[in-house]
Amino acid sequence: MIQVYIEKQKGEILGIVIVESGWGSILPTVIIANMMHGGPAEKSGKVNIGDQIMSINGTSLVGLPLSTCQSIIKGLKNQAQVKLNVVRCPPVTTVLIRRPDLRYQLGFSVQNGIICSLMRGGIAERGGVRVGHRIIEINGQSVVATPHEKIVHILSNAVGEIHMKTMPAAMYRLLTAQEQPVYI
Repeated sequence: MIQVYIEKQKGEILGIVIVESGWGSILPTVIIANMMHGGPAEKSGKVNIGDQIMSINGTSLVGLPLSTCQSIIKGLKNQAQVKLNVVRCPPVTTVLIRRPDLRYQLGFSVQNGIICSLMRGGIAERGGVRVGHRIIEINGQSVVATPHEKIVHILSNAVGEIHMKTMPAAMYRLLTAQEQPVYI
C-alpha cells in the first residue's frame, strides 16, 4: 500500500470516478474507474485507473457502500490537500480456471458478458473470478463485441487452462462510453 498526497484548490473536486471493486476481490473497497482530464487527481500523476482506495484523509473506505465512499470524497471539496492510501491494481484482472474436463462445472453464470453469480468453492472462484466483472478476453481472444450466446458456447466447451481477462462492469461501461462519468 502506498500513501499519496494530491494538491488541489479549495472548492475543487478531486476529479475521479469510483466503482466497487467487485465481490470476490481481496478487499471490498472502491477503485478509480476514470479521471477527469486536467483534474487534480490526473495532474498529480500519483494515482492510476484501477487503483484501490483503502483510505482517504485517514478515513477507511474498506467495506463501505459505494454511495458512502462517494459522500466521503465529495466532503473533501474544501480541502487543499487530500491524502490517499492506495493499492496499485491493474484495471484488468487476469483469471486462470483449471478445468480438467467437461464434467467439471465452471461454477459461474454470465449475463451479457458480465459474471452475475459464483459457486462457492468452485473452480472459477479458486481461479479468481469476480461477480460484477465483465469478461473482456477468453484464451487470448477478445469477447468485447461477442454476443452472449457465443461467450457461453466458448466457455462451456473450454477445458484445461482457461485464461480470462475481466474488469469491473461499471468501469467497462465508462471505458466503452456506455455511461457518462460523474466526477467527484
